[in-house]
Amino acid sequence: MSPNADTPRPIATILALPWLWPAVRATLVSAFVIGGFAKLLDFAGAIAEQEHFGLRPGWLWAALAIGVEIGGSALVIAGRWVWFGAGGLGVLTAVAMLAANNFWALSGNDRFMALNAFFEHLGLIAGLVLVSVCATERADRT
Repeated sequence: MSPNADTPRPIATILALPWLWPAVRATLVSAFVIGGFAKLLDFAGAIAEQEHFGLRPGWLWAALAIGVEIGGSALVIAGRWVWFGAGGLGVLTAVAMLAANNFWALSGNDRFMALNAFFEHLGLIAGLVLVSVCATERADRT
């Protein structure tokens, strides 16, 4: 990664560490890895979760979530087809945030909590886009 001219040298040194890029990719998708395996180990619970949020048939949505969470994360961590893995995770996150964080139908503290969670998920989607952009730029330099 080539830092901008305004990046202080100590920060540029940290950003150039060879292990930082793989660590960032793994950390970004860590919640998806944990969530995917948790759903896989408790498939009945995963089905119930999907149906709780109105996603039917629950078994199909649970299977899709597991596949995207584990498969998409594996691609991002491996640094291969990052755009595809991160894109799948982004779409999954968008569906989840619309299904689970319906702040527009709530009021008071419940509305605040759902609105906050909605924008946290939106930020996560932006991070997935950003990791795709960085992966593409890094591939273009090699």
